[in-house]
Amino acid sequence: MAVRKSRRAMLAVGALSTGLLLAVSGCGTSPTNSSQGAGSSSNLTPQKGGTITYALPAQTNLNWFLPITNAANDSVYNTQLVDQLYKPMLWINNDYTINWNSSIAQKIVANSQGTVYHVYLNPKWKWSDGQPVTSKDVLFTWNVIKAASASNAPSPWPFVGAGTGDIPNGVKSVVANGPYEVTFTLKKPANQQWFEYNGIIQITPMPAHAWDKYPNNMTQEIKYLGSNATNLMFDTVVDGPFEPVSATPNQEWVIKPNPNYPGHKSLVDKIIFQYEASNTAEFAALQSGNINVGYIDPTQLGEKGALTSKGYTITPEYPFGIFWTEMNMYPGAKNAPIFDKLYVRQALQMAIDNESAAKDIYKGYAQPLFGPIPPVPQTKFLDPNLQNPYPYNPTKAKQLLEQHGWKEVNGVMTKNGQQMKFTMIYASGSTSTEDQAELMKEDWAQIGVDVTLKPMPFSTFLTVTANSKNPTGWDLAFGTGWDYNGPGFYPTGGQLFKTGAPSGTGFSDPQEDKLISETHQPYPTEQQTMQNFFQYEDYTAHVLPFLWNLNIASLVVTSSNVHNVLQYLDAATAFPQMQYWWVSNSSNQS
Repeated sequence: MAVRKSRRAMLAVGALSTGLLLAVSGCGTSPTNSSQGAGSSSNLTPQKGGTITYALPAQTNLNWFLPITNAANDSVYNTQLVDQLYKPMLWINNDYTINWNSSIAQKIVANSQGTVYHVYLNPKWKWSDGQPVTSKDVLFTWNVIKAASASNAPSPWPFVGAGTGDIPNGVKSVVANGPYEVTFTLKKPANQQWFEYNGIIQITPMPAHAWDKYPNNMTQEIKYLGSNATNLMFDTVVDGPFEPVSATPNQEWVIKPNPNYPGHKSLVDKIIFQYEASNTAEFAALQSGNINVGYIDPTQLGEKGALTSKGYTITPEYPFGIFWTEMNMYPGAKNAPIFDKLYVRQALQMAIDNESAAKDIYKGYAQPLFGPIPPVPQTKFLDPNLQNPYPYNPTKAKQLLEQHGWKEVNGVMTKNGQQMKFTMIYASGSTSTEDQAELMKEDWAQIGVDVTLKPMPFSTFLTVTANSKNPTGWDLAFGTGWDYNGPGFYPTGGQLFKTGAPSGTGFSDPQEDKLISETHQPYPTEQQTMQNFFQYEDYTAHVLPFLWNLNIASLVVTSSNVHNVLQYLDAATAFPQMQYWWVSNSSNQS
């Protein structure tokens, strides 16, 4: 989310781009929730035709179009488009149940030890050229994942999911038992839901008959696929509801309905994923009617009348995810030795005024975070006994640094020739993100931490922060977060916080590793399972692998003549089922 991974998302922008959950009040909804009003098909007969123009977050390019990805391109926005072209092995509903009707698999039967998983494929799925989706495609995809996960995999690999959900090294074998059955056998027992939601879910079958050009040379095969990953028009054989039409970087990416799709067929003529230079440009495009599914930045709420007067509906939607500030702890990073010290991370956290940011910048549409599970929306994964271990207290933060030998010299904390002077990069394009970065800079200045801000486009941000081999040019990174929408559906944090995590920043802690591993084990009762999960959650909240910021609602803007948007967000995943969206003409608007 191939990888239905918990993908990185840009902070507080994107109409549906931050893992939306239909939970404005903090309560989850069922996958059959049907929102009324704009975005709903209430009292209307769906009709054929029309174009939906879907606004991407500001300065966000789509640049990867394979169902499996590397770290530098592991974003929600790439996957939102890819998921319209390819069906995942498992599609997850808002309530964390599996939607078998939208999954390649029609059922999974696991043994009680959690070591063997029989995956039965639904024979209804076909490739757009008429060939069936079979176990051959699953095995081809698995072999690509194994090859692309190797530490010596050629550029642009390795696969970002390597090491997550027991993929691939924890898997003893993957075998076909016929055209529509595949058996996964693990090397050791695993929590069954964890492996299904974090391991099997990473498989999105790819068309073996079209792409398996080098069956006897997997290194050559992954070079071939990697060289075509950035070309949308390479995807000529698909099994999803849409197929590609065109791709113009810094402009638009266009898809149209796949006429051979065996599921619910889209009625629209096409869907355009629209590049936006800024939030201001996107707002103007909404006003002019050039965008009919978009968003507004919280700083634009005072201007919302310009949209609501034209029939647009604005709906706040919270993700099941977390947003943070990363600390560059990669080996070789200039200031990694500073960030490696827990007391430094504690001081930095206590000097972040998340409450003020939520109130003043996000106008109340944000919830402060204090651990790896957001308090809103409500899920079983939030420990009800966990309290914020590091509330805002700059005085205490400064004292903590001084107790460890740091002294303020010309306004900057200094010790043994080291200075707390850091460069913080952030994802540009969002006014609220920039305002929050400025607020953190001011807060940290109070404790003698001198921060220089450096904005950059989202795709560049991902590339820079994912480069563990050359971790230079940044110390702190702000403006993104993580949607729990793939290996994170069972949100144990292995892909983020474990030593060597594919989407980490060099953080390493043996106790963290131990607690994460314990959440992966099968337990006889749900109570024991959650006890182990809460131990992991509480320790992670205290040890601060990242600095916790806010869980921010996206403010979704929907035109009155675009229907089923809110109903078919599949919001817990951040990947909407766009084939259910449709457009009415002005004479049929309600």
